[in-house]
Amino acid sequence: MNRSIAPVARAAAAMLAFALPPRSPGCGEVTAEDHRFCMACWTRLDFLGPPSCISCAEPFEIDPGPGARCGACLHTPPALDSVRAAVAYGEIARQIAIRLKHGRRPGLSETIARQLDRLVPAEPDMLVAPVPLHRWRIWSRGFNQSALIARALCRRRGLPLAVDLIERTRRTPMLRGLGPAARAKAVRGAFAVRRPHQEALRGRRILLIDDVYTTGATANACAAALKRGGAAEVHLLCWARVVRGTSPSLDI
Repeated sequence: MNRSIAPVARAAAAMLAFALPPRSPGCGEVTAEDHRFCMACWTRLDFLGPPSCISCAEPFEIDPGPGARCGACLHTPPALDSVRAAVAYGEIARQIAIRLKHGRRPGLSETIARQLDRLVPAEPDMLVAPVPLHRWRIWSRGFNQSALIARALCRRRGLPLAVDLIERTRRTPMLRGLGPAARAKAVRGAFAVRRPHQEALRGRRILLIDDVYTTGATANACAAALKRGGAAEVHLLCWARVVRGTSPSLDI
């Protein structure tokens, strides 16, 4: 930068920071840096990790050892090979998801990507793909929130991104308020691998990105489509996971 311009740029940046200081994504309190939660919001986030079901990330009260699966996944094995979620779906996690999806706050995709960074599997050849929206929903909303998160994560990790790997072949009803069986029925057969990617997909490990895991119906339908197309493994990474036995406000 030209030396005569640098002081002006620094002064402009300082004025902007004063007028629009960084704020906590959860409550709007002023923070030291962008994408950083204030202490009150941070303590209200329930971060997930072991011990949990390898197939759906449902937390275990007692550690059964690595690779364990919950009763539901043993009874009905999911198409997903694993699920990792940053936080349990609660009030702060919900606000972040709502503001990103419906509040037109695309910058929150970077906030989420920073929390997902620690959960990225170690496999070096994973191809990243977002859970898709139907084109009519993208046109009405203007973007796919899962694609925004995937892009932000790939920028951070240098991972390959195939944003159009999966397509939603038909419109599906809103899943809000539906039970697990109804959700699974609504999305069954609604996804397919786009033709240009079919050859490159064979034998690949896929890292699927979504915002919220509720019953897993949508993610598992995507995983089933990817495996029909030749993917070797499909792993899901998401911002929040609804924990069984809780009664969250599922208005997303």
